[in-house]
Amino acid sequence: MKVCIYGAGAIGGWIGHKLAASGCDVSVVARGATLTALQQHGLRLNEGGNITAGQVRASAQPADLGIQDLVVLAVKAPALADVARHIAPLIGPETIVLTAMNGVPWWFLQGFGGELANRRLTTVDPDGTLEKAIPAANIIGCVVHASGLVDEPGLIRHHKGNTLIIGEPSGRKTARVEALSALLAKAGFDAPVSEQIQKDIWYKLWGNMTMNPISALTGATSDLIMGDELVCGFTSSVMLEAKEIGARVGIPIDQTPAERHVITRKLGAVRTSMQQDVDAGRAIELDAIVGVVVEIARRVGMDTPNSASSSRMAGDMLTKPWPNSLKRSNSSSVNPTFSSQGFRKRML
Repeated sequence: MKVCIYGAGAIGGWIGHKLAASGCDVSVVARGATLTALQQHGLRLNEGGNITAGQVRASAQPADLGIQDLVVLAVKAPALADVARHIAPLIGPETIVLTAMNGVPWWFLQGFGGELANRRLTTVDPDGTLEKAIPAANIIGCVVHASGLVDEPGLIRHHKGNTLIIGEPSGRKTARVEALSALLAKAGFDAPVSEQIQKDIWYKLWGNMTMNPISALTGATSDLIMGDELVCGFTSSVMLEAKEIGARVGIPIDQTPAERHVITRKLGAVRTSMQQDVDAGRAIELDAIVGVVVEIARRVGMDTPNSASSSRMAGDMLTKPWPNSLKRSNSSSVNPTFSSQGFRKRML
């Protein structure tokens, strides 16, 4: 099978390496130092200190790689506009595009959502560029439950987790999604087929939409956020809003915020992906993780003051100065300036 990885970061690189090791013909769209590293050393993976290299074909030009059987789209949401401009040469009538990304994807309402079904989410696809570039018929959704790091260009360090939940946007168990699950299982992944991939996306988002922006704003790891009564209470309020939105569009969550917090606390001092993006000076996935939730709420006639506050504060962070009590520390250790009182004041 011909597989192209579009986005050879921690997740895309991990998936690509394992597929190459299982016998797939893997290519990678990459640029700069990553492209050079892949061409010189292959796609390398560090698992428990054991580094192996997978042979892949790499190019900055998708046209060099040709039509694929499977394209794994594993870029950050801010990079999607560039992907839309260049991905066409990879996609044929039968190509599967597997979206292994954070947040709510542009295709979320394709064949789903009751009265919202088939409407475009303008927060993540303002002018329809993505839905035109990547046909809905080619898409299979994916929710990744794994973590890793890019130690250096072309070298991925897998941390933990091994699950790729996949599913058709329609919820149907098609022959192609069953075949993809088998292919991923052969490569060593846990790859269950979801009956409603939107629900799996929403459930993962339920935690990400609180932890990510707050950690990005304050520099605090998840244990500090969960350990602060005021801030933890704010995350619960956001989660209750998202839970109600989900119920209105047909994806109820059978869990309370308090029950989810128990799971989060067990993870320890986690530095979220958005926090890492801020520290590295990269664009953050604010629209796909928070802004789009506010959009869906508005479309179902629901007010979301807490979610809107979270989105507004994270957006303000990019353009407005923060008081000393809330200044972030780039240290991965405990941020001594983290102030729940100051955070609450800023939120209001």
